[in-house]
Amino acid sequence: MKFLFKIIKDFPSYLWSGWGSIASIFLFFAFWDFGNQLYGNLVLPSPKDTMITLFSMLNEPSALNDMAITIKRAFFGFCISLIFGSALGLLAGLFVTASMMSRPIVTILVGMPPIAWIVLAMIWFGMSDMTVIFTVVVASFPIIFVGALQGTRTLEGDLKQMADSFQLPFKMKMFDLYFPHIFSYVFPAWISALGMSWKIVVMAELLSANDGIGAALAIARSQLDTTTALALVLIMVGSLLLIEYLILEPIKREVEAWRK
Repeated sequence: MKFLFKIIKDFPSYLWSGWGSIASIFLFFAFWDFGNQLYGNLVLPSPKDTMITLFSMLNEPSALNDMAITIKRAFFGFCISLIFGSALGLLAGLFVTASMMSRPIVTILVGMPPIAWIVLAMIWFGMSDMTVIFTVVVASFPIIFVGALQGTRTLEGDLKQMADSFQLPFKMKMFDLYFPHIFSYVFPAWISALGMSWKIVVMAELLSANDGIGAALAIARSQLDTTTALALVLIMVGSLLLIEYLILEPIKREVEAWRK
């Protein structure tokens, strides 16, 4: 509980420290407006028109329902990958045999393009939520697995010997020595997997679902409604940035305070 209160307390200073990111966003909108003047509204609608469409969509129950469905699918798939990828990666890092056995499986999962998994999932599960969630899990699992594996395998033997020689309690060894090191590898993998989950869920919905942001994008594409398509893209990007910078990044800064 104290950990949560400290994150909330330090949150305003964290936002202020991100002024450089805010400046880059304004620069992005400036280039966007220049592109609109160069190519016209059909190819690239103006930021103003896109924002008007975006806020209009946020007031529509159907759009909010599509957002909730997509977030639910991405969240379920990401959580499954996080739990099993982290746990199995830690086990593979602790046992050499498990690492050798898992290597070809991870290579196959990483090497196979997501679109192929989507096609297979459509054959196996049909036009259901399982198709989307399965594709998200398959695409994000190896990222988390490799991060946990590397974090465990790179633990220094001298560090373990020192902890054993001083007879440190198991709890202290886990949370003061091992966990910070492993977390420095696992957390970037979580962030990468989160971005992958969000991209894959929209791609899968675009091809295999009748609802969600991906399905709404498919409708906008069929109607050549570029403004709505860009508004949906902004919703996806904005949601991902909110999750990463307002939730995950403050937690990372707090957990890795020992590096300072």
